Amino acid sequence: MNGNDRSIVGTVSCFLCTSLLFTLFQKRETGLSGQTNRSESCPERKGIKRGETASIPDIRRALTKPQVESLRQQYFCGKVSVSYANSGPLMIVEGKGSKLVDDVGKSYLDTRNNVAHVGHSHPRVVESVQQQLGILNTNTRYLHPNVVRLAERLCAYLPDPLDVVFFVNSGSEANDLALRLARAFTGSNNTIVVDGGYHGHTLACLEVSPYKYEHNKEFTLSAPKETSKYKTPGHHIWKVPCPDVYRGEHRDIDESGVKYSMSVEEACRFYREDCCENVGAFIVEGGMSVAGVILPPAQYIPRSVQAVRNAGGIYIADEVQTGFGRLGSCFWAFQHRHSTDDEIVIPDIVTMGKPFGNGMPLAAVVTTRAISDAFEGMGVEYFNTFGGNPVCAAAGLAMLDVLESEALQENAAKVGQYLKDKFLHLGKSLNIIGDIRGSGLFIGIELVRDRITKEPAEAETSYLCTVMKEKYSILTSIDGLYNNVLVVKPPMVFSVEDADEFVKGFENAIRVDLQALENISSISKTPT
Repeated sequence: MNGNDRSIVGTVSCFLCTSLLFTLFQKRETGLSGQTNRSESCPERKGIKRGETASIPDIRRALTKPQVESLRQQYFCGKVSVSYANSGPLMIVEGKGSKLVDDVGKSYLDTRNNVAHVGHSHPRVVESVQQQLGILNTNTRYLHPNVVRLAERLCAYLPDPLDVVFFVNSGSEANDLALRLARAFTGSNNTIVVDGGYHGHTLACLEVSPYKYEHNKEFTLSAPKETSKYKTPGHHIWKVPCPDVYRGEHRDIDESGVKYSMSVEEACRFYREDCCENVGAFIVEGGMSVAGVILPPAQYIPRSVQAVRNAGGIYIADEVQTGFGRLGSCFWAFQHRHSTDDEIVIPDIVTMGKPFGNGMPLAAVVTTRAISDAFEGMGVEYFNTFGGNPVCAAAGLAMLDVLESEALQENAAKVGQYLKDKFLHLGKSLNIIGDIRGSGLFIGIELVRDRITKEPAEAETSYLCTVMKEKYSILTSIDGLYNNVLVVKPPMVFSVEDADEFVKGFENAIRVDLQALENISSISKTPT
């Protein structure tokens, strides 16, 4: 071996030794997981102590409930709401099927969570998301099979001519985009909205959501017309009464739909005749959730939509709360019929959100080619960074697969009717139950102090909601214009056994706990 060879061998040996030492050092730093031990390699960050970051299996030990509450108060706005704040919020760390589990391992029956549409942590959805996340998740400017497959699947559930899809991240985004599409097509932003309606939290959505803008100092409300019954955020918003046949102005089942639609006709006349303007849109939920489970009466939608279209406007069906088979008898709430004679009106735009990704942020707007072309003609590119990304699209495809393979729409029809019948039977002996309404697993139980006057039992409803959580481990939701309606919209895997547990807990809460309560006036509103 000459001098040059010895030099090369020495250099290589030195390099190998250095590499071995570096590898051993890295293994000590990263451990077996291959992840850097941040407690040793990173300086302590403000407010976070070394070693506090926990793995997923250790989530219950990562922070105590008081610590989480304290950090929320420190870093969150006070208006970021949390359920059951008046009686002790829950720290939910696990879910399966129709059950949620808190940080101490206590299991709760979930009657309120329509986000986990096919059940909390459904293994097929989890597997699809994990698999796709392990391969790719990126922005939506690239071609990908998942998103086009999902668009094709989605359109197959909708009638013609609804065949153009925009994917977004939330129901709020979907409704915001729907309003943009309506304005592009009609040239008008005049919008007819329904009392008690809620369509999201963007500025445009708040303007068309009486449930929000009437309790919001962001808007200066005024009457569009001197004789108008309601004040709205501006001339371009006209509010019509909620088509409530239980406590609304028109209660005759046979005539209420026609009478309520007259308010929509009046709005159309105002814009066309008084203002010489077109109507832009009539936006309405197929099933109004925060209004207290209101399904529009027969003839209301057909007559209202005819008037709107005659005035140059379009019909936006908000299916964020009720889509994907929740009503049991139909896949979309706009298809709901009170009788076989009811006419089904095909919307110009359909929006959907919450349940679509079974907990993943996935929503959509589906419209006609004509409306899409008008929007395209506006000249502005539309792009949504994460709307319909590969991972969320995988979740949506898996959700639809489970919905079909486990016949969950049929389950909603069967269990929903069973639950409704149980409550109707209970109502024969419990006068606090004023009305039971809805379809499938979308049911409203309106509680009153007097069945004749229909005085809302607001405090009693909050008390029952709290007691069912604390004593009977049942989670419920309160809505309605008077905060006296228990809204039932559980995961679609909700079973007959779940229904029995719910009814039993509800009955005991009334007969035992409410009866023993001495001072109902001291009960504060339970936020859900």
